[in-house]
Amino acid sequence: MIARAAVAVLLTLVPTLALAQPRPVPATCTRDLFQNEAAMRQRQYRMQQVATADQATQCAAWRDHVGFLQKARSVFATCQTGREREENVGQMDQSLADYRVLLANRCGRR
Repeated sequence: MIARAAVAVLLTLVPTLALAQPRPVPATCTRDLFQNEAAMRQRQYRMQQVATADQATQCAAWRDHVGFLQKARSVFATCQTGREREENVGQMDQSLADYRVLLANRCGRR
């Protein structure tokens, strides 16, 4: 009877224990995260450059930036874990939403 109870408890804990295990990350993550950080600095500079540009130039830069943000989000989602992952993926999601609203409001189909 005790053995059955112990087995039942273990079977209910297996999914919980599996979730607690860190998921494996690709071997390229150190490099990918480093490149992501460098690319983000370049993107910030690029966004500053187009801040006073004409509408068409801004719209093109913003669309390009959305593509970059999607790739950066993917790197964070793949290569990070825990709170750091949650924060960075959340920031990317918010930035993507902000740029999509900006594009919709200012660029339309341009």
